[in-house]
Amino acid sequence: MPRLEVSTTHRRRNRAPRAPRRRFPGRSRDETIRYQLLNRHPELATVWDELDQRPKIPVEKATQPDGLSLTMLPFQLEGLNWLRAQEQTIFRGGILADEMGMGKTIQTIGLLMSEPRAKPNLVIAPTVALVQWENEIKKHTNNALSVISYHGANREEDPGVLAQADVIMTTYSVLESIYRKQTTGFKRKDGIYKQDSPLHMLKFNRVILDEAHNIKDRSSKSAKAAFALQTKYKLCLSGTPLQNRIGELFSLLRFLEADPFSYYYCRNCPCKSLNWKFKANRGCDDCGHSPMHHLCLFNHELLKPIQNHGNEGPGKAAFGKLQILLKHIMLRRTKEERADDLGLPPKIVKVRRDYFNEEELDVYDSIYGDSKRKFNTYVAHGVVLNNYANIFTLITRMRQLADHPDLVLKKEALDGQNTLVCSLCDDEAEDAIKSKCHHTFCRMCVQEYISGFDGESNPDCPKCHITLNIDLTAPAIEVDQGTIVKKNSIINRIDMSQWHSSTKIEALVEELYKLRSQNHTIKSIVFSQFTSMLQLVEWRLRKAGFQTAMLEGSMTPSQRNATIQHFMENVETTVFLVSLKAGGVALNLIEASQVFIMDPWWNPSVEWQAADRIHRIGQTRACKVTRLIIEDSIESRILDLQEKKARMIHATVGGDQGAMDKLTPADMQFLFQN
Repeated sequence: MPRLEVSTTHRRRNRAPRAPRRRFPGRSRDETIRYQLLNRHPELATVWDELDQRPKIPVEKATQPDGLSLTMLPFQLEGLNWLRAQEQTIFRGGILADEMGMGKTIQTIGLLMSEPRAKPNLVIAPTVALVQWENEIKKHTNNALSVISYHGANREEDPGVLAQADVIMTTYSVLESIYRKQTTGFKRKDGIYKQDSPLHMLKFNRVILDEAHNIKDRSSKSAKAAFALQTKYKLCLSGTPLQNRIGELFSLLRFLEADPFSYYYCRNCPCKSLNWKFKANRGCDDCGHSPMHHLCLFNHELLKPIQNHGNEGPGKAAFGKLQILLKHIMLRRTKEERADDLGLPPKIVKVRRDYFNEEELDVYDSIYGDSKRKFNTYVAHGVVLNNYANIFTLITRMRQLADHPDLVLKKEALDGQNTLVCSLCDDEAEDAIKSKCHHTFCRMCVQEYISGFDGESNPDCPKCHITLNIDLTAPAIEVDQGTIVKKNSIINRIDMSQWHSSTKIEALVEELYKLRSQNHTIKSIVFSQFTSMLQLVEWRLRKAGFQTAMLEGSMTPSQRNATIQHFMENVETTVFLVSLKAGGVALNLIEASQVFIMDPWWNPSVEWQAADRIHRIGQTRACKVTRLIIEDSIESRILDLQEKKARMIHATVGGDQGAMDKLTPADMQFLFQN
């Protein structure tokens, strides 16, 4: 009798679903993992209670350090006391997170001048702040501290000489570069060579990270280079330690080697490690167990509960634990809290609204209509996130049109461009970095592009549309001046004898004329994200009789310092044109009292940082921030979106700030509304 064959597909379809196997019946997966973790590491059961019961550092003033020429304010002396005491805790350091403009640098210099002094100390800072740090140390210590700048082609490479300095100054890009040469080497014709890093050979007394959020990505090369430094004490300085997501805090904890919060634990044995050590992702170098049996305590206790549950249940409990940890490792004061100590003058924020002229409106409506049709097509087909790169480009074009139509219409030179061009803004790439798919971006443009994406993974590259893979902390691309022209200004692409200004540029000129008509000199800073816009503004202002200076991302540290000093010390130079990519952070420009922001962004923190270049300690004049908006353009909706996100952040105490940088599909829809 023939045998009845039953297809495999049919059998599968009729089989009852298999119940998931559980090693510990009655427990959820999270409960099982916690049980296994505490079984092997019982000390973790009480870690949060013990931390909460640990005495906090009392609020007391330190004595003014001998040899410090600047008299510290009361809250700064309290900060100095906290810094000294925090180095004596189990953490051997901490995070000073005072709001921008409250003198984190001078508090740190006070710490360096405090007894007992020891050397060497290492300060790692963004390139734009390097010379400013060096000047501040020399000025306020009367040269009592010897300083070596470990930067540039002729830097000192002898560890013995470096070890004799009180303070060594370097940048994140230099630190990453020398660490990469030590660990992975560099290619030559006859093979790969490795070179010892002088900074990683030294044992420092103290390592200080200025703008410490530069290492917020724990897997970046800059972060790994900072983690590998040998030091007795560690200090992180950042006005925005949580820029985007709570997960970024882990990188600072890892730098501080905060035990146990920055450690990895094995659930199968007592193995505990500060580093994720798995060769070829197979077995732990220490215990041999697989990666799936290891977990990071920070992720397990804080990050995942908040990601999965928000401010409910386990997420709420995780927020409570995070607050306990921050109280013992971070000090943050705001200008509002310490207004009496600071004595800062008032800061006024004004929005000036103008309308396109007829010619500008025709150009804008034409391009906006085409952009909106494309966006609506993406919405209709449900592929908004799949086309995020295209939509981001459309929004950037709309923003540029609101500044001046020539930023879009004249973006290509008549004789071709011989510069590094950003693949997002089509402008000369400032602080240029390259993706793994070999496309060039301004560091700030691609940071905004990635942080604005609301998908689960990275967005696509706007050029080749594969998943964008780029190291945001990589050193800037070094331009070979022999083969690439340093600058190709938009001024050289336009017949300026026939050029017409724009509504926004004329609005700026009008505001500056009002200031110039008064009896005393008032200095102003003009911020724009687009260098080409600043070049047009500079040309127009010089024609109007204003003397200007310009700060660009392509400048060397010495060029930046010379430009800043020229603006600060030259009475006739009343307008400072600053690219947000070059000077949005880490600058002290208190000689100016007026800020003009030419193009808004949906993340308000960019503008807050720009305004804090003038509204900081030492400012004696009332400050005014003017935001120039074209009302009948996408800018008015960006402003509304910005205010919505700011309200959301202010309402979330100690919460995740990721919503500030996100550009969700709903936000995109809002920007393309009439």
